[in-house]
Amino acid sequence: QVQLVESGGGLVQAGGSLRLSCAASGSIFMINTMGWYRQAPGKQRELVAAITSGGSANYAESVRGRFTISRDNAKNTVVLQMNSLKPEDTAVYYCKIGVITFTTMSRLDYWGQGTQVTVSS
Repeated sequence: QVQLVESGGGLVQAGGSLRLSCAASGSIFMINTMGWYRQAPGKQRELVAAITSGGSANYAESVRGRFTISRDNAKNTVVLQMNSLKPEDTAVYYCKIGVITFTTMSRLDYWGQGTQVTVSS
């Protein structure tokens, strides 16, 4: 089994910054792509940013230049640094990690529990 623990959400004023972290633990053989998604009320969940095992990152157009995704492979952790936050960034943010476990030796996607980010105007 694999467990993901997210941290770092909260309330911030527009223009401020927040840092989200997601740590994976358990029977992990290898981690592939790590990413962050968000879901605002009444909207579909959308990709915010993702990073491959080799360190290549891609971003949603709406956050490019403001958000930075990074990963620490030794700690099985992915971080989303969010700067210049806007009210439209308000959402529940979820991490998603592609994991190959020792048990199955096949890839499964695991989701974090979600963390609320609220940006006030």
